[in-house]
Amino acid sequence: MGITVHFEGKLKDEASFKAICSNAEAFAKEMEWPFSLISEQEVKLERTRDEEDWDYIGPVKGVEIFPHEACEPFRLEFDKDLYIQEFTKTQFAPVEIHVLLVDFLRSNLEMFESIEVIDEGEFFDTNDLELLNKHLQACDAQLEKYLEQPDKYYGPVKLENGRIVDLMEQ
Repeated sequence: MGITVHFEGKLKDEASFKAICSNAEAFAKEMEWPFSLISEQEVKLERTRDEEDWDYIGPVKGVEIFPHEACEPFRLEFDKDLYIQEFTKTQFAPVEIHVLLVDFLRSNLEMFESIEVIDEGEFFDTNDLELLNKHLQACDAQLEKYLEQPDKYYGPVKLENGRIVDLMEQ
C-alpha cells in the first residue's frame, strides 16, 4: 500500500563501492542522520528475480542510513558481487525525505553497471513533487478507510528491523 522506493543493480567495481559508501556517509552527516556501516561475513538476503524468490547467503557490506523515525532505513547493502536489491518505504515521513533519498540515488547512478529504480511515488522518473504528494495523499486516504475499523485494523507498525507495516489485522 505505501510509497516505497525500490532499487536494484550492480556496481561497476570496488572503486564504485568505496565511492558510493563515502557519498552515503557524507550525505548522512550533512543531513545529520544517524548511519552505520554494514560488514557481515554470513548473511541471508531474501531476494526476488523474475518474480521468483531466491536467497543470497554470504558476505555483505555497505552503509545503512536512518533518515527519519517514520521512514524505513535506507540500506545500501551489497553482496560479494556488488549487487544490491533493496527498498525503503518513505510514506510516513515528511515528503522531503523521499525527495532527498531519490536525489541521492540519482546522483550516484554513474557508479552502477546497471540499476533499476522503481519509485511508487513516481518522483524518480518525473521529478514532479505535486504527483508525489498526490500518491501520498491517495495512500493516506486508503489507509484511513481501514483504520476507521479499529476493531479490525491498526497501523502503521514499525518492526524491530526498522521496516514499517502499513496495516495490521487485530
